[in-house]
Amino acid sequence: MKVGFIGLGTMGASMASNLQKAGHELVVHDVRRAAAEPHLAAGAVWADSPKALAEQCEVIFTSLPGPPEVEEVALGANGLLAGMKDGSAYFDLSTNSPTLVREINRRFAEKHVYMLDAPVSGGPKGAASGRLALWIGGDEQIFNRHKKVLDAIGDQARYIGPIGAGSVAKLVHNCAGYAVQCCLAEVFTMGVKAGVEPLALWEAVRQGAGGRRRSFDGLVDQFLPNKYDPPAFALRLAHKDVTLATQLGRELKVPMHMANLALDELTEALNRGWGNRDSRVAMLLQQERAGVKIEVPEAELKAAIERDGK
Repeated sequence: MKVGFIGLGTMGASMASNLQKAGHELVVHDVRRAAAEPHLAAGAVWADSPKALAEQCEVIFTSLPGPPEVEEVALGANGLLAGMKDGSAYFDLSTNSPTLVREINRRFAEKHVYMLDAPVSGGPKGAASGRLALWIGGDEQIFNRHKKVLDAIGDQARYIGPIGAGSVAKLVHNCAGYAVQCCLAEVFTMGVKAGVEPLALWEAVRQGAGGRRRSFDGLVDQFLPNKYDPPAFALRLAHKDVTLATQLGRELKVPMHMANLALDELTEALNRGWGNRDSRVAMLLQQERAGVKIEVPEAELKAAIERDGK
């Protein structure tokens, strides 16, 4: 298949190379022609503009810094939409705005071409090795039609839902990671200031209940099924633990903004009379504020876990 690729930076260069290794004819474009030289040397064809690239390709990928660049490449005067052939497909691999993705999709649909959001996760190492997750939103038939091409980019290409769903999933993933990063920085500085060597501390906590489990796996027991009774670990005990941690922070004069926010949440949940329920019951407070109810049937959860081989 003739594939177009725009954006040959740290991530894009590796993904484009993997498409070439899988045997696809590649047409490339980047704001810096020099970035394309390795691909051109491997047999790729250069296009002077996104429009010129789109005129040659059945399926197109972009890996760009953010929404402004994606909008210009997709909808600009010399953009993809001006050159795409009827029935062709465009997958944006960038971390993008769901609002913009939906607008691009609307504009593309008027001309009988397809836009799908397909952000990736796995970092530069994953892009190079092909061990990437791709979360795709858009027309499911188009996803299925191009699944083999997507598999040349990453080993976990998954259809998530309607247009924009992939971008939402990526923002959930990344924002959660950086929020956890802030918490880890906070508690590790407390632990080190309390006299524990950082390597010893890291080696200890990664063998604890939280350390032995992947970040999102803990959601399947209480949060997703909306099941907080009987408790695996009671809220009153969690409140005690976080109280002790924040007290230690005050003694050591270590700022603990995130931990104190967590303590406030646990306190509010405790004041609801939930002390003997599972400690994750405090997560219901945010559901109330957001005006959503999360409750996945346990049979569906079990099937999802089995599907992933976990």
